[in-house]
Parts: sequence; structure tokens; C-alpha cells
Amino acid sequence: MTTVTKTAGTTEAERSGAGRRVKRDGGSPPSEGVALNVFSHGFLAVWAVLIVLPLGWLMLGSFKTDSQIGGSALSWPSNWHLDAFSRAWDKGIGDYFANTMIVMVFSVPLTMLLGSMAAYVLARYPFRGNRVIYYFFVSGAMFPVFLALVPLFFMVKRLDMLNTYQGLIMVYVAYSMPFTVFFMYSFFRTLPTAVHEAAVIDGASDTRIFFQVMLPMAKPGLISVGIFNVLGQWNQYILPSVLMQPQSGSDPERYMLTQGLIQLQYQMGYETDLPVLFAGVTIAMIPMLVVYLSFQRQIQAGLTSATLK
Repeated sequence: MTTVTKTAGTTEAERSGAGRRVKRDGGSPPSEGVALNVFSHGFLAVWAVLIVLPLGWLMLGSFKTDSQIGGSALSWPSNWHLDAFSRAWDKGIGDYFANTMIVMVFSVPLTMLLGSMAAYVLARYPFRGNRVIYYFFVSGAMFPVFLALVPLFFMVKRLDMLNTYQGLIMVYVAYSMPFTVFFMYSFFRTLPTAVHEAAVIDGASDTRIFFQVMLPMAKPGLISVGIFNVLGQWNQYILPSVLMQPQSGSDPERYMLTQGLIQLQYQMGYETDLPVLFAGVTIAMIPMLVVYLSFQRQIQAGLTSATLK
């Protein structure tokens, strides 16, 4: 009985020792994991400082005077007042902000609707020329917009849509479609086929299947690509500079917010009013920060889902 117990104990010890040896031989040394962890967290901390510090300096500059900005860049404002914001708003930032909102209220939903519909058809319905159309959209994402400015200008001019909201909305939708189709294609491609087949058996039409079944299942991808489209169209400068220029003295100045910041700088001339310029940039920046911070979890979930799929 004693011999059996001793043998069993020896066997258990040998097994545990062998397991530790296998784990030690198969895994990486703990020091390597700690060093990699410290390096990655240190790099992210430095990256966060490089982003947050200029933004904080810019926002603080909106509450300072010219002498305070020129005297010490990192000092706190002596008086916290909103005069710079009101002056920037009165100098046209409010109108430019409204113009940008009018365009994006139509351009972003149209981009998401048309892009998701095209991606769904390409991903779920095989037909002749499917891959050709898909690669046509993908190649559009790699085509620099600078090469299309001249023909784009004359095309919009021939349609009599220069310096109009509808002209810029149409161009924004076309400009954002390739990335939207490319991004949403992977989501629709990997959605369960059984759900689609069940909807077909129940007698649902293709339109109902798309809007009530498949589109809600692709919600993480829709939110992620929607935020990217909002950021891209909000910060767009080249296209509005070409397409939103008054053609005569009687035409209204329908400048976008990015154009308005340049106009605000031009209006100063040789006079320096940096707090107004900083306030204008802050007004343009705050909505995008709010959007990103509000949907950051959805963006991360959408990107993770796209990577896993």
C-alpha cells in the first residue's frame, strides 16, 4: 500500500515537473513580455502626449490675449472669457459652420445608404462582372483626388452646380463611396447565410431583407465607416476650395468651415488676432472630438469585427 502511494506521488510530481518544463520551453521568457509591454505602453503614452498637448495649447490660446500667447506658450490665461469665440463667430465662422452642417446632413446619410446597398449586392449576389465592379470601387479609393480636380470642376460647371450645396453633396458622396463599399463588403460577406435563407423562405422581398434583416446585423460596420466619413468630409479642404467659389459678385459665399478658417486668417491682414484664429479652430475641432469620444467603443468594435472577419 505504501509502495503504491509513493509511486503515485512520484508519478504526479514527474507529471507536474514535465508540464512546467514544457510550458517553460514552449512559451517566451517573462522578461520579453514585460519589455514588450513597457515599450508599447510607453510608445502609446508618448503618442497621446503629442496629440493632447497641441490640442490643449490651442484651446487655452482661445482664452488668452496676443501678448499672453507671444509671452509664454504654456501659461494659463489670466482671464477666462469668451470674447475670442464671439468675435470669431461674428467674423463668419457661424455661417461657415452652418454651411458645413447643411452639406453633411445630406452627404453622410446618402454615402452610407448608397455605399451599403452597393456593398450588399456585391457581397451577397453573384453575377457576371461582380468582381470587376468591386475592383472598380476599390481602385477608386487609390485614385488621388488631385488628378480629378480639373475634369471634376468642368463637369460640375456643366451641370450648373458650382457654388451650390447639391453640387458639393454629389461630389462628397462619389468621393466617399469607394472606401464605404470596400469597408462594408467584408461585413456583408460574412453575415450568416442561414438568416438570409430563412427570410427568403418567409417570403420577404430583397428590399425588406436588406433593410430589416441584413443592415441591422452590420450595425458595427455602419457606425465605424460612418464616423470615418464624417471625419473625412468635415475636414475636406481641396474639394470645397475648387467647387465652392462664387462665380460672380452677386453669388453668396458658401464656404465650408475649412475654407472659413483660411478666410479668417486672410481677414486679419497685417493685424494679429491669434485668439480669434485659435477660437475658430477650436469651434471646428470640438464637434469631431465629441463625435469620436461618443462613439469610440462602437468604432473599436467595428474595426475589431472587420479584422476578425
